[in-house]
Amino acid sequence: MPHLQRKGFAQPDHARTFPNGKIDVIQLGEVAVGRFLFQPGWRWSEDVAAIVGTRSCQHRHLGYTISGSLHVRMDDGTEMVIQPGDAYEIPPGHDAWVEGEQAWDSVEFTSARTFAMSPQELGERTLATILFSDIVDSTAKLATLGDRAWAELLEEHNARVRTAIDQFRGREMATLGDGFLALFDGPARAVRAAVSMDQAVTDLGLRLRVGIHTGELEIVGGQVRGLAVHTAARVAALAGPGEVLVSATTHDLLDGSGLSFELHGEHELKGLSGKRALFALER
Repeated sequence: MPHLQRKGFAQPDHARTFPNGKIDVIQLGEVAVGRFLFQPGWRWSEDVAAIVGTRSCQHRHLGYTISGSLHVRMDDGTEMVIQPGDAYEIPPGHDAWVEGEQAWDSVEFTSARTFAMSPQELGERTLATILFSDIVDSTAKLATLGDRAWAELLEEHNARVRTAIDQFRGREMATLGDGFLALFDGPARAVRAAVSMDQAVTDLGLRLRVGIHTGELEIVGGQVRGLAVHTAARVAALAGPGEVLVSATTHDLLDGSGLSFELHGEHELKGLSGKRALFALER
């Protein structure tokens, strides 16, 4: 439960060092806040890539620069220099390096928990609740609005969905055209995030379908793999406008959460054996 509290980086809950860099992390309840300090000469592709084993940084960064300058280059070639006093967002898929002779000092609110951690530290396989979201009738809306208006609407949708994911301690893993794939460390957070996501875009004239499943998966090169991921995608494909569907596995784990569900029937999920019971959240 949220409560009045404060902590200082002088006594962090834990710290992580890597070549030319350091992160101090404090926990404010369920939120991890990081103080990033990258020395002159630090570069992600030289100092962190070998640790995490990905071609580019797959974290989403949201923070504020105290001092120093950071040059960011996205995988698509887009570049930006983040300077002192700047609040910033850096999407997944980028390289970055410190510019000049001053260390880059910043505070971040999204990536501190796992930045610069190896697959071994994170665990090769992990248990997580997987959420897939998708905009209902997106093709028809694109045809009605046209490319430019649809792109602007999609950008606003993405911003609002990301806010909901962050609010419920989710981790964005991919954007899939007009949908999202995110991981959560608890099924109740995933369901509440799904409700918040749909409510956040209703005034845009959009409705979402969401599917949720809990199971073991692998995170390799910033990408999630495993049967559980495919199961969650199949569940999402069966959801209707504004509907949140969960698998029987996730439903069982939600006992005592205060969330109510009704049986949505038994369904054959493409590529998976046998019929599976699904449950719809009562809104």
